[in-house]
Amino acid sequence: MFESILLVEDEANSRKGLTQFLQGLDYDVLTAANGKEALELFKKENPDLVISDIRMPEMDGIALLESIKAEAPAAKVILLTAYGSVEDAVKAMKKGAFYYLTKPVNLEELEFLVKKAFSSHQLEEENRELKQELLKERYDQGRLIAQSAKMKELLKTVDKIAASNASVLIEGESGTGKELIARRIHELSPRRIYPFIAVHCAALTETLLSSELFGHEKGSFTGAIDRKKGRFERAHQGTLFLDEIGEISRDTQVKLLRVLQEGEFERVGGTKTIKVDVRLIAATNKTLLNEVQQQKFREDLYYRINVIYLKVPPLRERKEDIAPLANAFIAQYAAQNDKKVRGIDKDALEALERYDWPGNIRELKNIVERMIVLSSGEMLTVDQVPEDILQGKVKIARPNGNAVFQGVTKITEAEKELIRNALTETKGNKSTAAEKLGISRRTLYRKLEEYKLT
Repeated sequence: MFESILLVEDEANSRKGLTQFLQGLDYDVLTAANGKEALELFKKENPDLVISDIRMPEMDGIALLESIKAEAPAAKVILLTAYGSVEDAVKAMKKGAFYYLTKPVNLEELEFLVKKAFSSHQLEEENRELKQELLKERYDQGRLIAQSAKMKELLKTVDKIAASNASVLIEGESGTGKELIARRIHELSPRRIYPFIAVHCAALTETLLSSELFGHEKGSFTGAIDRKKGRFERAHQGTLFLDEIGEISRDTQVKLLRVLQEGEFERVGGTKTIKVDVRLIAATNKTLLNEVQQQKFREDLYYRINVIYLKVPPLRERKEDIAPLANAFIAQYAAQNDKKVRGIDKDALEALERYDWPGNIRELKNIVERMIVLSSGEMLTVDQVPEDILQGKVKIARPNGNAVFQGVTKITEAEKELIRNALTETKGNKSTAAEKLGISRRTLYRKLEEYKLT
């Protein structure tokens, strides 16, 4: 139902009677005796629906409607009048009224119109959510790629479990595409016509996270200047994705467990119980069972969210996916940067495939974007590949914040040996040696200089 209705009526008895009727339907009702008072209340409280008399002193209902629409174009306003002329009705509807009722008000008709306005409001919210999802998908296309056996098996499982309502726990390193997996589950489920709402838990303090999840009432904490719907309410009948769930506090874990078990909660600072139907998908870059054993994560919540378990492999374990991922990102960033790049050459791709990608797909995406920006031709080449990637270096942070490189020696020595052997076999002919090695002459000359083999 609507969270609040603003009733504007200058006649006290009529205002009291309509207020009692609407409250009996379990709506929160704000009241105003005139248009000016109503406009101030509307700006402060942001009600979901306005029901207003037309004929009032100082500011009539039509003027109030115009002011509300200027403030919030999507606001729903039902107008009431004892002067039920066709002219008034046409004027009100042209200016954006949701509907028009004559007085004395037929309460059954009013109840029907309020519910109809709510349905329209909910549908508009869902359409906005879906439009946002479609826009996001335009930029996500190509990233959920499965050429490797591990990813093919994972997506086979995803497709199998999507139609259920079971909670899902997705574990995997940062940047492996856990949110994309969650979105695929949602899009393949019966809930796909309802919102997919994502919350990144690690980015919020405990107070802000509780407010984001459950909403808050006006004045419930410093900065809570208005009532706010939480993500659980917004995800009603859809899917709620909690990223980095291992970062939430024990107190928030208790609240989350209650919602999952009972399907209800109260907003921060509120007393009204709100019921929701939400499918939960959670993700973490930690091994959550270890967190349970260390008593950092509640065991009962762990088993509640871990009905279905999915493990997303890191990019270093699915290197068959690097080439198609790189090509998908090339198409995306070439278009965004107005570049005519259409692919990546063999040497550059081999360099990407040798690298271990500690930042996974997110790191690959950023590197491809950088290469696109620095490119000047139709193909990405080794000239655009960062030196650390070329040498197979993986940055590892020291405790003091400085970076060191590991895992270089074996790759370097192996390349040196291959180059020496090729030059020996071709009796020093660098063009033939480069062809034999499957690299360009430019790459061979650079490596000869780099390894001091000249």
